[in-house]
Amino acid sequence: MSYIAKRLSAVKPSASMAVSQAAKDLAATGVDVIDLGLGEPDFSTPDHVTQAAFESASRERMLYTASLGTLSLRKAIARKFQRENGLDYALDEIAVANGAKQVIFNALMATMNEGDEAILPAPYFVSYPEMVKLFGGVPVTPPCPAEAGFRLTPEVLEASITPKTKWLFLNLPGNPSGATYSEAELKALGEVLVRYPQVLVLSDEIYEHIIFDGREFVSFGKACPYLRERSLIINGVSKAYAMTGWRVGYAAGPRQLIKAMATVQSQSCTSVSSVAQVAAQAALEGPQDDVSRFREAFESRRDLVVEGIAGIEGLTLNPPEGAFYAYIGCEALIGARTPNGDVLHDDNSVAQYLLNEGHIASVPGAAYGLSPFFRISTATSEEVLKDAMRRIASAVDKLVCVPTVS
Repeated sequence: MSYIAKRLSAVKPSASMAVSQAAKDLAATGVDVIDLGLGEPDFSTPDHVTQAAFESASRERMLYTASLGTLSLRKAIARKFQRENGLDYALDEIAVANGAKQVIFNALMATMNEGDEAILPAPYFVSYPEMVKLFGGVPVTPPCPAEAGFRLTPEVLEASITPKTKWLFLNLPGNPSGATYSEAELKALGEVLVRYPQVLVLSDEIYEHIIFDGREFVSFGKACPYLRERSLIINGVSKAYAMTGWRVGYAAGPRQLIKAMATVQSQSCTSVSSVAQVAAQAALEGPQDDVSRFREAFESRRDLVVEGIAGIEGLTLNPPEGAFYAYIGCEALIGARTPNGDVLHDDNSVAQYLLNEGHIASVPGAAYGLSPFFRISTATSEEVLKDAMRRIASAVDKLVCVPTVS
C-alpha cells in the first residue's frame, strides 16, 4: 500500500530539472555534454551584494525574520516598485519568499479550491500547471502560437474564462518563448478582465530587466491599475542579479491576499534566510551596472543563437524579445529518421536525439504545453553557444527526412 498522498499522482517533476539531471548522468559516463536545460545565469553575483551579506553575517546574529520579510527589505522592494514600475505599495502589501516559485506556491495555497481553474497561456513555465494541480486546481492552457508572437490575445482570453476561473497567469517576458507585451496589449487583456471580477491576475515579471532591442518593460500593474485589488505582481533577484542560489523572490498585491500568503509561509518555512534578505536588499539598492552588463551579454547571445538556428534547415526561431531562452520550432523534423533508424515522433524524441547524438541537453516543448518545439537556455558563454549551434547543426544534418504522403 502506497503512503504517498493521492494529490501527487497528477503532479510531474520539473522537466527542466529532469533534463539537467539526464545531462549530468550522461556526463558522468565521460561524455562531453552541453547542458542547456536549466535557466541559470553563468555570471557571478555582483561583488557588493556578496560583500553586504558577508559583513552582515559577520557582525550580527542571523535570526528568524517576519514571515513577510524584514522591514528594511520590504522598504527596498516598495522603493523598487515605485522607482522602476510606477507602482505604490504599502509594506503590508509586499511579501518575500524563497524564490518567485514559492511566492506562486503560497498564493495558490491561499486561494485555490478544488476544481478552480487557472488560465496558463501556452507555452508556459513548466511549474505553473503542476502547482495548480497540486492544490486541486485545473490548468486551462490555450495555445498561443508563434504566429501570434506567443502572446495571449483578448479573444483567446475571453474564450478561456469560465465561472470556475480563479487565476490568469502572465509571464513578462515569457519563459520559454521570450515574448513580451506592450502596454496596449496588456490594456486590451485588462479590458476583458474587467468583465470577470472573479478572476485574479498573477503577473510573473522575474525577467523584467532582461529585455531586448530597446523595448521598454511595462508591468501589468502599471498598465491596468484598475485591477490592482486582484493583481499579484511577482518578481525576484534570481535572474537580473545572477542570484539564483540565494533564493529570494517577492510579490506585491492586495493586503488580504498578502496576509493569507504570510500565514501559509509562517506554517511552512517561517521566513527567508536572513542573510539572503540582506543580499537582496543590497542588490535592489546598490549599483545597477551589472544588471545592464548582464542584459547586454544576454542580448548578444540571443543574436548569436538566432543567427545559428537560421542556418539550420528544418529549425525555426522567432527572435526572443526577452529572457534568456530560445524556443526552437522543430516541426520539419517530426517523422525524420535518425542514423539508427529510429523515427522522431514528437519533440520529446527530438530532444532525446539531440542529447544522444549531439550531446546537447534541451527541454521538449511538450513540457511547456506547445509542440513541436524544444527550449535551450542561452544563459551561458558565447563560446559554449557556438559549440552548441555546431552540434545541433551536425545532429540535424544526420537525419533522414521521410517524404510526406499526401
